[in-house]
Amino acid sequence: QVQLVESGGGSVQAGGSLKLSCEASGVTYSSAPFMAWFRQAPGKEREGVALLYTGDKSTTYADSVQGRFVISQGNEKNMLFLQMNNLTPEDTAMYYCASDTSGQLAPPWVRLRSPAMFGFWGQGTQVTVSS
Repeated sequence: QVQLVESGGGSVQAGGSLKLSCEASGVTYSSAPFMAWFRQAPGKEREGVALLYTGDKSTTYADSVQGRFVISQGNEKNMLFLQMNNLTPEDTAMYYCASDTSGQLAPPWVRLRSPAMFGFWGQGTQVTVSS
């Protein structure tokens, strides 16, 4: 049984940093090699933020966070991280860790824009950035 548990959210001022963690259990990376962070602000659609291919650790980012956020997998492969730097109020949202269960071939930028491809989700961790 797959379980994803996020932590590390909180309230920071603009320009600050946070590091989110996701503890993943039950994920079979050989058949579900893509992990991602999504976020959803009130009244907005869920947005893909960062994607990691666990096979070669390659990463893909949304334009809105490119250069500020870094997704990584811990040496203990059950941990996924999102380092967020230079945060702005526009980054305020609930952040979710997700595992891609679709088994579909798709370019990374398509996968990051397709929440439906991700079958397992954590409960989310809130990030609030004040100006």
